[in-house]
Amino acid sequence: MSTWANLSLQDSASPLMEQLIFFHDHALLILVMITVLVGYLMFMLFFNSYINRFLLHGQLIEMIWTILPAIILLFIALPSLRLLYLLDEINEPSVTLKSIGHQWYWSYEYSDFNDIEFDSYMIPTNELSNDGFRLLDVDNRIVLPMNSQIRILVTAADVIHSWTIPALGVKVDGTPGRLNQTNFFMNRPGLFYGQCSEICGANHSFMPIVIESVPVNYFIKWISNNM
Repeated sequence: MSTWANLSLQDSASPLMEQLIFFHDHALLILVMITVLVGYLMFMLFFNSYINRFLLHGQLIEMIWTILPAIILLFIALPSLRLLYLLDEINEPSVTLKSIGHQWYWSYEYSDFNDIEFDSYMIPTNELSNDGFRLLDVDNRIVLPMNSQIRILVTAADVIHSWTIPALGVKVDGTPGRLNQTNFFMNRPGLFYGQCSEICGANHSFMPIVIESVPVNYFIKWISNNM
């Protein structure tokens, strides 16, 4: 989760988030190079006292500043398209989770197992334990196995919500009457926090999401105890 004075992105917990961080750094490097070049040219113009009375046209420089930005855009567009297709690719999932957004809580259903469904509410501040996180902890966490392909189906019962976990690189809109899906793969155990990132009305930011990533044998025990 994000902490105070954390200016960079969260540590990734999935291969897709690693690729998103790589693309962020790649695009940021290109932006810094452009900013430095343009800033240097503008700065030097203030101190340039040379003039050319016979300069009427400059086809060469116009060709350069037309072709060069097009090439730079290709260096941004091609990795971006590759990443978009990677994010949409649904590999053979080991577990399917259905998430339904309500005002103002989430409902979850484990579609592969019978009778496992529950609501997940934010824990109020006055009921929070000493080791809990204010506005982020919930009464019922999502338990999922690590090193397994997870598919999540997202919808909403009333207004538009958005199921978002930054550490996993997942953001899916939950729209009433529509079923959206995505996938993720958690490569380490831990607790991963998220929130509804859609403006779905008053108190919309008080819809936290907590995923508990556990080894597969622990997940099987949890399933057995809840069936």
